[in-house]
Amino acid sequence: MTDLLVIVPTRGRPDAIGRVVDAWNATGAWERAELTFVADEDDPTVSTYRAVFAAVPLPDPATRGPARLVISDMWRPLVPKLNLAAKAWAGEHFALAYAGDDHLPRTAGWAGRYLDELRAMGTGIVYGDDLLQHERLPTQWAMTSDIVRALGRMVPAPVEHLYCDNAVLALGRGAGCIRYLSDVVIEHMHPIAGKAEMDDGYAKANADSQYERDRPAFHNWLRDGLAADLRTVKALRAVRAG
Repeated sequence: MTDLLVIVPTRGRPDAIGRVVDAWNATGAWERAELTFVADEDDPTVSTYRAVFAAVPLPDPATRGPARLVISDMWRPLVPKLNLAAKAWAGEHFALAYAGDDHLPRTAGWAGRYLDELRAMGTGIVYGDDLLQHERLPTQWAMTSDIVRALGRMVPAPVEHLYCDNAVLALGRGAGCIRYLSDVVIEHMHPIAGKAEMDDGYAKANADSQYERDRPAFHNWLRDGLAADLRTVKALRAVRAG
C-alpha cells in the first residue's frame, strides 16, 4: 500500500483508462501512488470499463502500487461519488488525491513531489499546473487524509460537480495550508482547452441547470459553512505543530 491514493470518478469514458495509465507509466507514479477509477453500475458502458480495464497492462501489485476499478452501486454526481470514496479510504492512506478522467500527469516524479510537500506541511493541500487554470484553481489536487477524516468529506462545499475546486481553494487558503506547485504539470484535457470533444458528460456538467444548483450551494457554504470547516482544519494544523 502506498501513501497516496488518487481517486478518479468516471462515467461514459472507458477509453480514458488507457490514457491515464499510460501517463502514469510515463511519469513513474506507481512507486508512490495508487490509482482507483470509480464507475457506476448503471453506466451503459460499464461492461466496456471492465473489459478495457482487464486489457490494460497494469503494474504488478506485488512490487508497485496497483490500479483498480471500483463499481459504485448507483449513479451519484461527481462530488458525492468522490466524497463517498474518499471517506471510505481515508484511513488507509496518508493522502488522497482527486483527478478527473481527463487529467494526465506530465511531470516525472509528480506523485513523490506531492507527497514530499504534504509530508513537510503535515496537514495540507497541494496542486499542480493543469495548463488551463494554472494557479487560479486546483482542478486536480491532493490533500492529507486527516482533513477528509475530520470533515467527513473531501470537497467541503455541498455541490454536485461545479465549484468543487473553488471550495478546496477557499478551504486551503483560509487555513493557510495550500501550495501550488508550478513545476508539476497535470494536464487537463478539457474541451475548453480544445483538448477533447464535447460529450454528454461535459455537456451535463456545464449545463445551466448544473450552475443553478451548484452556484448557490457553493456561496451558501462560503457564508454558512466555511468558517466551521476552517476551524476544523486549523485545529488539525495546531495539533501537528505540537
